[in-house]
Amino acid sequence: MIAPATAPLTRTAAPATTSRQDPTRFRPELQGLRALACGLVVIYHVWSDRVSGGVDVFFVITGFLFAGQLVRAAERGAVDVLGTWGRMLRRLVPTTAVVLLGCIVGGWLIVPESRWPQTIREVTASAFFVENWRLAADSVDYYAAHNTASIVQHLWSLSIQGQFYLVFPLFVGGLALLARRLRVGPRRVVLVALAVVSAASLAYSVHLTAVDQTLAYFHSLTRVWEFALGGLLGLLMTRVALPTGVRVAAGWTGVVALAVCGIVLDVEGGFPGYYALWPVLAACLVLAAERTGTVLGADHWLSSRPMQYLGRISFPLYLWHWPVLLLALLATHRETAGMLGGLLVVAVSLVLAALTDRLVDQPMARARRWRGAGYRSGAIAVCGVLLVTLGWHAVTTVRAEPSGVPGDLDHPGAAALTPGFVYHGAPSPAPIPPAVSAYEDWVHYEDDCARPAAAPRLERCTWVAPTRPDAPTVVVVGDSHMQQFLPALAPVARQRGWRVDTLIRPGCPFSTTSESNVGEVECIEWNRAAIDEIMRTRPSAVVVQASHGVRPGPTEATGPGMVEAWQILAGADIPILAVRDNPRYGYAPSSCVDNYRRGAPECDVPRAELYGPAPPISRVALPPTVSYLDLADRICGPRTCDPEVGNVTVYLDDNHLTATFSSSLAPVVGPRLAALVDR
Repeated sequence: MIAPATAPLTRTAAPATTSRQDPTRFRPELQGLRALACGLVVIYHVWSDRVSGGVDVFFVITGFLFAGQLVRAAERGAVDVLGTWGRMLRRLVPTTAVVLLGCIVGGWLIVPESRWPQTIREVTASAFFVENWRLAADSVDYYAAHNTASIVQHLWSLSIQGQFYLVFPLFVGGLALLARRLRVGPRRVVLVALAVVSAASLAYSVHLTAVDQTLAYFHSLTRVWEFALGGLLGLLMTRVALPTGVRVAAGWTGVVALAVCGIVLDVEGGFPGYYALWPVLAACLVLAAERTGTVLGADHWLSSRPMQYLGRISFPLYLWHWPVLLLALLATHRETAGMLGGLLVVAVSLVLAALTDRLVDQPMARARRWRGAGYRSGAIAVCGVLLVTLGWHAVTTVRAEPSGVPGDLDHPGAAALTPGFVYHGAPSPAPIPPAVSAYEDWVHYEDDCARPAAAPRLERCTWVAPTRPDAPTVVVVGDSHMQQFLPALAPVARQRGWRVDTLIRPGCPFSTTSESNVGEVECIEWNRAAIDEIMRTRPSAVVVQASHGVRPGPTEATGPGMVEAWQILAGADIPILAVRDNPRYGYAPSSCVDNYRRGAPECDVPRAELYGPAPPISRVALPPTVSYLDLADRICGPRTCDPEVGNVTVYLDDNHLTATFSSSLAPVVGPRLAALVDR
């Protein structure tokens, strides 16, 4: 999101027929372009799941304004880096802090407890302008449904802008020193540098989008070219004169292209990459059109009073609209806002933006002590957010303490689905893990891992250490759904002194082909290496997935590549325990419980929608060494698949079992695995 201009520009008359920009002249159409970009972002967020391109326009405008300011400072003598940072802090941080405090209050009251830890992390990251890297590290899908998104997820763009404000003064200041040594004007050196940076960043954006689109979307370096191109345009326009007719055509072409960008381009999975050229070039056309001096120009509409006001409040409007939308959806248990609900969200966002502009933005803009006010206000605002966030974190920590252990009378877990089971625990004990810590209840095993010399692409880890050198070895191989299964194996392995090793690669079920779209070639190569490693070490037993893709439909499948991999191991007489996969949802079942209540029928999914009447493995000719373990009756009841079984939270996200629930499967898994190892 683009912040307000750092300083008002003086007003002078616009030329009627040509455009040779006075760098100090006020440009009302630029404020209107802000309004258009922000309006598109809000509209697309509220009523669509597509990318509008508005954020890219913000980046272009930021580069357009900032490059000119810094180069003019360099031409006058030197770039005041500390003063520039102070002005940026004064304009960005207080308003952002007010919105973050609002998000904390809203999060406390409305956001499900299961999403509190992630929200706290993202609020903290946003306060330090690193939210984009937080989302990249968490592999967040920007196109995911609103009911799984964070209330501060939209601040990734402000984080990138803040990083640009931090680095760019140093960049221009260094180029100014280089220009002085070369005895050339700083403008020329900056122009060359921006051209190189634009080309390199755009090329990297295209490359990374093709390799890892999720990372590319939030990566700072894939967006640098948008700022740099805006800066190039701002510096070149002082030497370019365009006829009025050309500027009128350019202005309207840019406005129309920007307005239809999200309609014409279905950019899911391909943004930013070269798709981002559309909104970026559209913004450049509007900026190049400048003021035409005619009512026929797009600038005449962009300079109108409503567009000017909307442009003035565009910064707080961008910050407010997303949390207002998400909190409204969570409070009403809806996936989309609808027309009337969306209009209410927009109205509330506009009111909050107007109040924030009047009470925060404008007073900060009038502050006279630039550097001091910037640093002091920034420090106070960030500290305030952090103190409130720490309080929220403390409450979260207290609520995260479990009230029991799996298998006790109050928390039987999967055993509650055993035929004839009779519950003898307390009437209504708190579930374990608590909702607030369910997302963290994952299987971690990073202490004892190594890459085999014969298979350097693999990482082989030890989950349970053996009690003697000649102890049997069990290898668990596959994707994260096999990693989540490890607590179910641990009790029998520790009791009998076995070694349990893992060959895990997320997104790659054990197969001779790729059973998913995640890194198809990489999965095939990794699985080939895993097969070779297993054949080389010949473990006592191997544990694999028997199926994958248990989603509404049902869509469960046992791929031919999976069976082929088992046949290869069967040729070496290696026993295999094939475990039926658990369901995958489009939302976190634990969040549904938070939204409604424990035992709410809204959170129970009919079993027939996920599991067919017969498992797909029943239609496959199995090698004699394969033993099939169907856990569907321990994860789902006869009619429904519930988010809580035996007072144990089943899922930590939309498809992974909690380690607590997985461990409650041990009484079923242990005997079956022991029968294979001891055969």
